[in-house]
Amino acid sequence: MARPDKAAAVAEIADKFRSSNAAVLTEYRGLTVKQVKTLRRSLGANAQYAVVKNTLTKIAANEAGITELDDQFTGPTAVAFVTGDPVESAKALRDFAKENPALIIKGGVLDGKALTADEIKKLADLESREVLLAKLAGAMKAKPSQAAAVFQALPSKLVRTVDALREKKAEQGGAGTPAPAEDAAAE
Repeated sequence: MARPDKAAAVAEIADKFRSSNAAVLTEYRGLTVKQVKTLRRSLGANAQYAVVKNTLTKIAANEAGITELDDQFTGPTAVAFVTGDPVESAKALRDFAKENPALIIKGGVLDGKALTADEIKKLADLESREVLLAKLAGAMKAKPSQAAAVFQALPSKLVRTVDALREKKAEQGGAGTPAPAEDAAAE
């Protein structure tokens, strides 16, 4: 790498790989500039969609410690660098690819682990982080209240059982001996 502008580009891309939670590689061949703009807007503020040069990006990924993606740097490549919730970005990419078949998801990396295109689609099928946290909070809130209801039910059930035994004993004469045994002794 003889030119300083290429070295600067590699350093910038390597920093993006390091600072991102996830990166998704796509092939954008056949998309218009307007469609790419629409895709960038759909990704929102949590992701940056950048058209990159394969050779420089491969070098930058290797510098960032990501070597699993080397075979995916072919054809026209763009990378979505995700700094927020990777599920939201994966959903945006998946939905855009459904509407625009020219966009092809090649693969990516999530927290240092390489992902295939199918794994990214599975990631897109997950609910967002906020929804999962809300469900977890609801489950955690429900469990203590259910446990309290069970613990409250046990003493009241015990009291009802003791009262029923007292009533039964009172009906039997309170002597504590069963009636059929008295009848047998009288004969």
